[in-house]
Amino acid sequence: MSSENSSADDSSTDDGQRVWDVVVVGAGPAGASAAYAAAVAGRRALLLEKAELPRYKTCGGGIIGPSRDSLPPGFELPFRDRVHAVTFSNNGRFSRTRRSRHMLFGLINRPEFDQQLVEHAQKAGADLRTGVTVQRVEQHGSSVPDRRTVAVVLQGGETVLARAVVGADGSASRIGAHVGVKLDQVDLGLEAEIPVPETVAEDWKGRVLIDWGPMPGSYGWVFPKGDTLTVGVISARGEGAATKRYLEEFIGRLGLAGFEPSISSGHLTRCRADDSPLSRGRVLVCGDAAGLLEPWTREGISFALRSGRLAGEWAVRIAEAHDAVDTRRQALNYAFAIKAGLGVEMAVGKSMLTLFERRPGLFHAALTGFRPAWKAFMDITRGATSLGELVRAHPLAQRALTAMDRRPADPSASAAPSDPSGGEVTS
Repeated sequence: MSSENSSADDSSTDDGQRVWDVVVVGAGPAGASAAYAAAVAGRRALLLEKAELPRYKTCGGGIIGPSRDSLPPGFELPFRDRVHAVTFSNNGRFSRTRRSRHMLFGLINRPEFDQQLVEHAQKAGADLRTGVTVQRVEQHGSSVPDRRTVAVVLQGGETVLARAVVGADGSASRIGAHVGVKLDQVDLGLEAEIPVPETVAEDWKGRVLIDWGPMPGSYGWVFPKGDTLTVGVISARGEGAATKRYLEEFIGRLGLAGFEPSISSGHLTRCRADDSPLSRGRVLVCGDAAGLLEPWTREGISFALRSGRLAGEWAVRIAEAHDAVDTRRQALNYAFAIKAGLGVEMAVGKSMLTLFERRPGLFHAALTGFRPAWKAFMDITRGATSLGELVRAHPLAQRALTAMDRRPADPSASAAPSDPSGGEVTS
């Protein structure tokens, strides 16, 4: 769908080349959200995507409360399942299931979800081009007609001009490289989409499994999506062989080794360093391109949706800026908005990961046997609170984090009480 929006009288260069208000690179949740925000504001927005849509993405597909709350009005979530129960295990042992009377979160397939987000951006007035690869962006030089313009250079030599650019091109972002994004944590995720018979699918319906893994900071998951189970593991990069072995053993002990995966994939998740830039001139980054995700769980969809919306809103302001001083002011405002919200959550998540790496058994015991911990888990997944809000609002949580940090690590899982029955608790 072509945009009919027009926000200024300088929509083309002297030689007649069109200048977009906002060009967004990457049509995942972050990019689609940015394009939607710019288009809703009445600006000429162009969304560029190198793949043809819909396309597969390695992702568990959990939609927690903050993700749901960040969707465009009228968005119908394509849930494949609704989760009311979580089974926790510690490297296959001490399994226990906790249940909730209310839905904790929903499960989606990324191709459908991403496609719908893009369609909402198009309905708002954004233009879409697929099958185009962005080679680089230039803010100076012969391709740039003036100081208010950014040149987006495509493979093949074509140049697209914009007043502002949003980089949402994933964890291996070329726009992120232009901005100078610095990374503090890189993890390897491996995943298999496993079609299963109806009897197996029924056993998993409405329930997910979270298994605390054998390597520090690692964990595995099973997310049911109708006749397919999404099974994956994640751990620090550099542990490739051990991570692959963990996934194979995980699938084996679940009794799923006899089923052939329809897709096996892997990807790297990247968390930004605290001092990593979020902009350079008229170029902003968001989502995975900015290294924005929760460091402990590596949850990225809600971070992509929220940062994408903010990037789109501030890209509109940058597009309207007439000089470098105003451009810089708006870029700093964007960075402040990101750090005040998502940055706080990331800082707490980083502390949680550090503690989890040292004391996985204590985390398991708390979630399976300590009601306040389970309630916090439910509140976070439903969107009633966040990690940052939880620590800010509860001095007890602050003291617990500090106390846990001072205690020696427990390399074994012995802190968790044995429960061979896989006992269930309803909350």
